[in-house]
Amino acid sequence: MRRSAFFVFLLACIVDACGISARAQVAPSATLNRMTITAGVLGSGFQPDYAGNGVAESASNWLIGPGAYVDVRFSRWVQAEAEGRWLRFNQFANIYQDNYLIGPKVPIHNFGRFTPYGKVLFGFSKMNFQYNYAYGRFTDIAYGGGVDMKLSDRWTLRPVDFEYQQWPNWINGSLNPYGVSVGIGYKIF
Repeated sequence: MRRSAFFVFLLACIVDACGISARAQVAPSATLNRMTITAGVLGSGFQPDYAGNGVAESASNWLIGPGAYVDVRFSRWVQAEAEGRWLRFNQFANIYQDNYLIGPKVPIHNFGRFTPYGKVLFGFSKMNFQYNYAYGRFTDIAYGGGVDMKLSDRWTLRPVDFEYQQWPNWINGSLNPYGVSVGIGYKIF
């Protein structure tokens, strides 16, 4: 009788130990908050909202150019994005714009590999006026959103990113460029 009680006790200890070690193998997904940094490149097309002569109006052509972004994910709902964009191609009368922005990014929901998001970025933009007559640096507020598509654990495709910008302290009032970007990012860690 003592021997069977000992084996039952030993079996209970082994089962209990297996349960403890199985629980310790993986961090619960609800409590895992690991900071990640993703860096990426963009290709952008923007309506500059300026066609010359100091007046805000739609231009006859869109500015095109490369860009770069960095996303920092502190937790599921706390994220930040910084981006730079150099819209130097397809110029009309030497007019071009550069953007340097940073601000919060909020993911809306995960739909499998797709994550739509919204963002509000703050910073400044540089603009070269027609025929190199003048250039200026202006406050810029950008409202936008898009979709990130996870390709693998490290790579993310950004098939669409839309931005509507406000330059509230522009020369004769405000300027409102808008445009779209596509890009790809790599998670550094």
